[in-house]
Amino acid sequence: MRADEVKTHDVVGIGFGPSNLSLATALDELDGESGAPALDAVFFEKQAALGWHRGMLLPGARMQVSFLKDLVTFRNPASRYSFVSYLHAKGRLAAFANRNEFFPARREFHDYLEWVEAHFTKHVNYNSEVVSVNPLRDERGEVRELQLRIRESGSPEATRIVQTRNIVVSTGLAAQMPNGIDRGRTVWHSSEFLTRFQTLDPERVRSVAVVGAGQSAAEIVRHVYDNLPDADVYAVLSPVGYTIADNTPLANQVFDPSSVDDFYFSDDRAKDAIWRYHRNTNYSVVDDELIRELYERWYADEVARRQRLRFLNLSRALSAEAVEGRTRVAVESLRTGEVEDLDVDLLVCATGYAPMDPTGILGELAGHCLRDDEGRLRLDRDYRVVTDPEVRCGIYLQGGSEHTHGLSASLLSNIAVRSGEIANSLARYRADLSTAKAV
Repeated sequence: MRADEVKTHDVVGIGFGPSNLSLATALDELDGESGAPALDAVFFEKQAALGWHRGMLLPGARMQVSFLKDLVTFRNPASRYSFVSYLHAKGRLAAFANRNEFFPARREFHDYLEWVEAHFTKHVNYNSEVVSVNPLRDERGEVRELQLRIRESGSPEATRIVQTRNIVVSTGLAAQMPNGIDRGRTVWHSSEFLTRFQTLDPERVRSVAVVGAGQSAAEIVRHVYDNLPDADVYAVLSPVGYTIADNTPLANQVFDPSSVDDFYFSDDRAKDAIWRYHRNTNYSVVDDELIRELYERWYADEVARRQRLRFLNLSRALSAEAVEGRTRVAVESLRTGEVEDLDVDLLVCATGYAPMDPTGILGELAGHCLRDDEGRLRLDRDYRVVTDPEVRCGIYLQGGSEHTHGLSASLLSNIAVRSGEIANSLARYRADLSTAKAV
């Protein structure tokens, strides 16, 4: 197919997790409010279906944010895509209210995401990976359109071409393993935990080590302890113990939509201070209730004189290797520097994620994106990447903007407002382009 035969979309979303799902709702409701023609949007997702941390949808695991921080409510409380609307549609609104609880189960929230996604299936292409983004130059040498090459999993050798005036990149976080440790048959990252745990033969697992000190690590320790009653569980922690999450109202204001302005327009010294002061609202912290539950299990073991749960604190995992059918983990004491070998049947690393990095997918286009003194992408307040003047198309990021927009860049807390801001920006730039053509 020739380039001039390819339809040009107003916007292509790369990735279709919660962030770009939220954008789909914002674009839909923007179309209903404005008199302008609807923005033509299409989304491409390499997974077979919408999935959000499926590997951590553990029974009993709850959200750490209020149900009001859904895909839409902070942008439009009257939206038909809200969590409250979902509850009403499912016939559970009264039952949920009777719980007197702001935090739904993680499985229920995932069901909500799938309920919203069902409204946009015609706009989403699953099993479709964007493998390259290339600039298309007009007769003046300006880049007003982009050409995307899409590879579909059903025909990996074949690709198709899509053109667009704007892209919104939301490819998600990348699972991060400890240095010196690679994934394998008995070495997992927490992102795949539940999927792989369900295939285990419990009779063959007698010992499990969990590396990490955050919420996911603590949830996995609890799940393994409760579901493998004959197994020893080792929690390998760098600190003395799990650090409690600061859920107090004043501290949580750092995730308010208004705090994005406070962060964005601050100087670098103030931004560093905000990170330092407020990391314990989200990073490497655990809910108070879960910490107490794990301590009670440890204490019950003490009373029973059968210590199944062991906390290896002030320690870190250096390496893991297969030895005689088991996994040998080298654990270093941060107190003494001594290294001891721990032989287990399963090692789970709940060691977090690296921020989204869009530069790989942008290819040649990345060379036209401007950067700060530390080599990070510069972003406008509306999450649009700052580019060379000849690039007139829009490159927006949903994620990867922690350095410019603050702690909520990779969290659910602000996606409703952020998606609305991106939708409004897309509409504004289209209006400006139409005005320029008319002149």
